Amino acid sequence: MTSQGTSQGTSPSHGAFPGGTSISRLTVYSGSACADGLEGGTPHMHTASTEAYVVIAGHGTLQTLDAHGHRETALSAGSTVWFTPGTIHRAVNHGGLEVVVVMSNAGLPEAGDAVMTFPPEIVADRERYRAAATLPADGVEDAVRRRRDLAVEGFHRLTEGGPEALRTFYDSAIALVRPKAAAWREIWESTVARETRRTAAVLDALERGDGAHLMESALMESPPQERWGMCGNLRAHDVAHPVVHTLDPPSPRPTSPPQPEANR
Repeated sequence: MTSQGTSQGTSPSHGAFPGGTSISRLTVYSGSACADGLEGGTPHMHTASTEAYVVIAGHGTLQTLDAHGHRETALSAGSTVWFTPGTIHRAVNHGGLEVVVVMSNAGLPEAGDAVMTFPPEIVADRERYRAAATLPADGVEDAVRRRRDLAVEGFHRLTEGGPEALRTFYDSAIALVRPKAAAWREIWESTVARETRRTAAVLDALERGDGAHLMESALMESPPQERWGMCGNLRAHDVAHPVVHTLDPPSPRPTSPPQPEANR
């Protein structure tokens, strides 16, 4: 059966992307080495969201720093790793590294739930951080490289600074994102929390033997959108505004038998 119509956007009867997550395909930056000789992305962390890497091609490493220390994890096709809020991460490309990225809390990363590991004097200053993080309209590729190199410098300072340096970075990061928390809650309520409530209502209906929600089923699609990411070139998907493929609504059933043509 093929769809006979499409519409843009979602309605309460149409679910968000599974689990209120988001998905993108990442080609990790290559071709330009940092001061430490490695090619890859911009070290950063998320303050509220968990991120997963499903490696689909190439190989490399994932450098992470958290309260348990610094770690390097090998990545190759088939690897699946994920990391919780507060885990600073840097994807390093050793050759053709491509990853499917799954993020919890769809909408929050796009709304600013990421703090890059610039040197502490920059992270502690809201205006200096904004200036270092913002990409210009022109010369984006060079700006992405400068931003990455600055974050790599701060990342190495954090790995060498021990737990106290990490705690200071966390404190500065929280100060940066705190003004956004109320807006993030609204996004979360409209995605993850709504989907949780929706599943609870479906389970209640199933316990009653009620399958009315099955008549609201639909196919949704979100075409890829190319953009610059912190770790590489992204093919992101706007799962908050999918194309909804629906059938034309059925004609209403007549309330009385049809009349002969002569009587109409």
